[in-house]
Amino acid sequence: MSKKMFTDKPEAAAQFIEKTLSNLTVSTDPVSVVHSTDLVVEAIVENLQVKNDLFKRLDKFAPEHTIFASNTSSLQITDIANSTTRQDRFGGLHFFNPVPVMKLVEVIKTPMTSQKTFESLVEFTKALGKNPVSCKDTPGFVVNRLLVPYLIEAVRLYERGDASKEDIDVAMKLGAGYPMGPFELLDYVGLDTSKYIIDGWHSLEPNNPLFAPSPLLDKLVAEKKMGKKTGEGFYKYK
Repeated sequence: MSKKMFTDKPEAAAQFIEKTLSNLTVSTDPVSVVHSTDLVVEAIVENLQVKNDLFKRLDKFAPEHTIFASNTSSLQITDIANSTTRQDRFGGLHFFNPVPVMKLVEVIKTPMTSQKTFESLVEFTKALGKNPVSCKDTPGFVVNRLLVPYLIEAVRLYERGDASKEDIDVAMKLGAGYPMGPFELLDYVGLDTSKYIIDGWHSLEPNNPLFAPSPLLDKLVAEKKMGKKTGEGFYKYK
């Protein structure tokens, strides 16, 4: 980010980095620091049990006023909030990757989230210079609820032999104005991550055709071809 902001000013970039890092305190023991926090934003592995275990621990040590939020992209906030005793002070803050660049944050209000908590989360995102949008606690919220079925449908189009993955990518970039084609985006996100999301939604709504698993996606993940991070997914990377 500093390179983009200060292209021809290395000294200014260095000062920006130093100032930013001076605002951060790092710890590997969340329990030891949560006692002095107003807001906890969790961004760990997309596993409900692991998230629940963390929040159960933090719930015991955090002040009563502390708001908890999860950055989950696919799990239900309500399921995570139920692991605590502060369901009214629990919401979702879904940031988008790369966070320093992407302006959008989805603010999720569960049926138990208080209006005061919701408003605090919205104001927090605005203070960060982000653009908040609100959504109920529905699978995938707004972006992924529309994006993931689109990505899987692109795979189905390719599976049927209706078009090549290269032509599908070009079509969506030039025809729909998307910055990346669906196969490029799947490789960027990670095929394992995409499979995890669609499998989770399929288990919730097994009769929803939008959430039907993809045999090709399953095959690539089984072969450890996860996308850019492994050097191969739908495309190969050097």
